[in-house]
Amino acid sequence: MTNLDATDELRAELNQIEQWEQGQKDLFFWEKLGRLPFALLDRITPKFIQEKIGTALDELGSYVQSGGRYLISKEQMYRKFFPNEAIDGASALDRIGQLPLGRMDEMADSIIESSSKTATVQGATTGIGGIFTLAIDIPLLLGLSLKALQEIAISYGYDPNEKSERVFIVKCMQFSSSDIVGKKAILDELAAFHSGEKNGQVMSQLQGWREVMVTYRDNFGWKKLFQMIPIAGMLFGAFLNRSTIQDVAETGKMMYRKRRILEKLKAAEQP
Repeated sequence: MTNLDATDELRAELNQIEQWEQGQKDLFFWEKLGRLPFALLDRITPKFIQEKIGTALDELGSYVQSGGRYLISKEQMYRKFFPNEAIDGASALDRIGQLPLGRMDEMADSIIESSSKTATVQGATTGIGGIFTLAIDIPLLLGLSLKALQEIAISYGYDPNEKSERVFIVKCMQFSSSDIVGKKAILDELAAFHSGEKNGQVMSQLQGWREVMVTYRDNFGWKKLFQMIPIAGMLFGAFLNRSTIQDVAETGKMMYRKRRILEKLKAAEQP
């Protein structure tokens, strides 16, 4: 069914993704602010907030290693693609992977939209109390980020329960919050997935997952500081959570979309 997507159209879509990757290397002022020395942030961030961020990072490490408590139900996503059919988990992902790219994009876009709305409400709600409710928001936002990325993975026919996919998902989170040098390095690492080398260099980085978390912590911590102001934290919280989820989900869509396009092109070129 790969011929449902014309080869020329797939190459054009791949070119658009590569242009998006180039555009991601230019940081806005907001992101540059997030690169200020984390030592300063440590001094002005209350201890219980630091502990909550540390706990979230530990949970993210657990997710990489075992899936932890953040793994989603794949069956619910399968029903969205095949609502009137009996679900065969063994073949559902293969069937999704053979759908037209546009169908996958529609599902991914709906996930981004619904996740962004949830993040907006969540950020506003937890922002009411400023610093006192910020600790609640941190694990909620982490869980929402992982949920969105896992659902996007399924939208393009990939199994988020696989360890290699969990690494890929965390790399997407790192990419969305990295600086220019970091983005280039991560793109090089993700190229191993694009070329099918899942068990090589990228898998070996499981042992160094905390380095990934440090980058995410730096960016995450700075942004959440603006949510510590009571009442005004509602506006900051709504905006920050929405923008965070949109950045993470867009990265996930582009990275998984690129993998699927490359696999479709490879299949189309085979005799």
